[in-house]
Amino acid sequence: MTKGRETIDALRAWGLTLPGAHIKAPWPDHADLAVNDKTFAYLSTGDEFRMSVKLRYTSEVALELPFATPTAYGLGKSGWVSFAPGDDAIPDIAQLKDWIEESYRAQAPKKLVKELDARS
Repeated sequence: MTKGRETIDALRAWGLTLPGAHIKAPWPDHADLAVNDKTFAYLSTGDEFRMSVKLRYTSEVALELPFATPTAYGLGKSGWVSFAPGDDAIPDIAQLKDWIEESYRAQAPKKLVKELDARS
């Protein structure tokens, strides 16, 4: 198993612990994270690391990374960022979780965000 696959699997498992999170598979070979049926993390299902998240506050900084691009299909205009690093450039898991949580907070209803905040 590649580092990219291991990292995506770990992120998917962690993301499912967020309040109301579930898997959404709108297309073949997709197992994305969603809340209230709104995707908050597009995660690859292959061996390579691929992730897209909505970064309302940190997209400009994230886009400075050489493997980050605005997400296609016009989503980049709304703060969505896609990451495609090689196995040797995958950011640490804490940073990836921060980005997923930021995206979750952008997509989740206020009630579920409050539930998440209450965990801290």
